Amino acid sequence: MAEKKIPMRRCVGCGESKPKKELIRIVKTPENEFVIDTTGKQNGRGAYICNNPECLEKSIRNHGLERSFKMTIDKEIYNSLKEQF
Repeated sequence: MAEKKIPMRRCVGCGESKPKKELIRIVKTPENEFVIDTTGKQNGRGAYICNNPECLEKSIRNHGLERSFKMTIDKEIYNSLKEQF
């Protein structure tokens, strides 16, 4: 029997590739809202980040989320993501 392939995703904060289930997905919905997707199946563009507040801080400093979503992100959105984290 062949082993099942584990999907890997790259964290936008630290840049490490990890299994998809270990990362948190941040989604930009069609209504331009940013939410944390717990199911991993919500509609919209997604970016992955480690389950670590330091990686969220790194992604803010290196503009990782802005590159993933190809748009500028307000500080209010970052603050709400910190609260949800």
